Amino acid sequence: MQRPFFLASILAMIASPAFAHTGVGTVSGFSAGFGHPIGGLDHVLAMVAVGILAAQQGGKSLWTVPAAFVGMMLIGGMVGIAGISMPFVEIGIVGSIVVLGGVIAFGRQLPMGVAMALVGVLAIFHGHAHGTEMPADTSGVQYAIGFILATALLHAAGIGLGVGAQKVAEKIAPMLVRVSGGAIAAGGALLFIA
Repeated sequence: MQRPFFLASILAMIASPAFAHTGVGTVSGFSAGFGHPIGGLDHVLAMVAVGILAAQQGGKSLWTVPAAFVGMMLIGGMVGIAGISMPFVEIGIVGSIVVLGGVIAFGRQLPMGVAMALVGVLAIFHGHAHGTEMPADTSGVQYAIGFILATALLHAAGIGLGVGAQKVAEKIAPMLVRVSGGAIAAGGALLFIA
């Protein structure tokens, strides 16, 4: 009963009135901010990857790694809103996807501080892009709240994917070990025959 109410509450908070005619009303700072991270595949991939990395790290990293990303993204956003240019933003955004994907693929456990620093540095690029692309007629505070909430939801999706994959792997791993054992035994039997 609580889950549908929670989801309905979230939807009600982010819903805005529809304007059928162009030029009617202003762009909501919140909706513009919320839409920016989820509107680009580059941001979605990086932010979901942060959640997967956090799940892979486990423990306190489940909240500290995403929090480091959000905190540094906010700083990058303020730099962008202030109009301060930063070099290599687009390369940094795309590079963050490659780096995070690589770290996840190698499956190495990083010290929590290293994982936080890594995602924090990469978050600055994403935040700067959010800040520089803020529509001129919107509230910076509402815009920031929007992109922070969207980012947190993408991190939560990544954590869900990561934890779900670990649970599936735990169930499949024993079967894979048994199948591997059977393959080894069959290989040994073939050596007897040959």
